[in-house]
Amino acid sequence: MRHFGHIAPGVRQRLFHQEPCEFTTDSPARLLSAALGATLYSPATRPRLAGDIVKQAGLGVVSMVLCLEDSIDDADVAAGEENLVRQFAELDALDGVGLPLLFVRVRTPEQIPDLVDRLGASVRLLSGFVLPKFTEERGILFLEALASAEAASGRRLFAMPVLESPELLYRESRVESLEGIARAVDKYRDRVLALRLGVTDFCSSYGLRRAPDMTAYDVHVVASVISDVVNMLGRADGTGFTVTGPVWEYFRVPERMFKPMLRTSPFLEGQAVELREKLIEHAMDGLLREITLDQANGLLGKTCIHPSHVLPVHALSVVSHEEFGDAADILRPESGGGGVLRSAYTNKMNEVKPHRAWAERTMLRAEVFGVAREDVSFVDLLAAGIPG
Repeated sequence: MRHFGHIAPGVRQRLFHQEPCEFTTDSPARLLSAALGATLYSPATRPRLAGDIVKQAGLGVVSMVLCLEDSIDDADVAAGEENLVRQFAELDALDGVGLPLLFVRVRTPEQIPDLVDRLGASVRLLSGFVLPKFTEERGILFLEALASAEAASGRRLFAMPVLESPELLYRESRVESLEGIARAVDKYRDRVLALRLGVTDFCSSYGLRRAPDMTAYDVHVVASVISDVVNMLGRADGTGFTVTGPVWEYFRVPERMFKPMLRTSPFLEGQAVELREKLIEHAMDGLLREITLDQANGLLGKTCIHPSHVLPVHALSVVSHEEFGDAADILRPESGGGGVLRSAYTNKMNEVKPHRAWAERTMLRAEVFGVAREDVSFVDLLAAGIPG
C-alpha cells in the first residue's frame, strides 16, 4: 500500500517531486507509525464491513479501526465480535485485493486473546488493537493480553492506546497519570505503534463540545492536555512516541457564525473555487485548520469518523518542496558541526543543530507521504485525490 496509490501513476508523477513509498503490514514500526495518516473508524457491527474496507482502501485509506467500544451499543458487543470474525474470513478469501492496516478497538483485555483465537488464519490481516481509556493500571492488563495473543498466534500485533481518561484531564492528577502511562508504554515500546487522543471524552467531562467554527486548540482545557501529552510522551529525543490528532466530528454545517477559515487566493490560483465552496459547506475549513495546528503541536495523523476527512489529512501531510529542501540542507553530512544556513527559498534561517530533529521528522514524513513538486499546493493534492 502507499499514500495516494489510488490515483493514476501519471497524475502522481505530475504532483510529486518524490512519490510516497510503498509499505506493508510487515514494514518497520517506525515507518508504519508515521504512515497511519487518517485512521478511519467504523463500527464492527456493519453487515457489509468487508466490502466497506475494500472500498475505502480503493479510495486511499491506509489504516482503519473496527470498533467494538463506544461506537456500538453495549448489547451489540457479542454480535459485533461474531460479525468481525465473519468479515475477516470474507476478506481473507479475497485474492490480490489491497487492504489497509486493520486494528480492532476492544473494551476489555480478555477480548484480545479471544478474538485472535477466533480469527484463526485470518489473523494475518490484523495489525493490532486500539486500547481504550488507557491508564497505567488498565494499560498493563491490555498490553499483557496483547503480548500473550501475539505469542500464541505468531503474528506481530501492535497496540494503539487511547489517552482519554478523566485522571489525565484533571490538573491535580495529570502529571501522575502521564508518568504512569509513560512507564506502561515504555515497557512495551516495541509494540506501541502510536498514542491516540480521545478529545471527545475530554470534552464530555466538562459538558463541552467544540463548534465547527473552532478547533480542539480553541478549547483551552483540551489544548492544555494535548500540550502536556506531547511534552511528556512525544519528545524527539528517542523516548517519545507518535501522537495522533483528535477526531473531527463534523461533515456538514447548516449555518455558521464566523467567516470561513480558508483563504480564497490559493483556490483562485489553482482554478478550484468550487472545491473551496464544497470544503466550506462540509466544514472542511475547520478540519484543515485543525490538521495544521495538529502538526504545529507535534501530532501526526488523525482519527477520522467520516471518509471525506481522509483526503484533507493526507493532502496536508505531504511535505512541501520548500520543507524538503530545508530538511535536506540541515541533514547534509558537511553540516554536522552546526552553524546557520540560509534557506534555498531565501526566506528563513536554518540553524543546523536546533532544527535537526525537525528535519529528521520531516524526512520520515516525506518518505511515507511524498514531497510535492515546487509548483504543487495542497489545493492541487486535494483536487487530484477527489474521485471523478
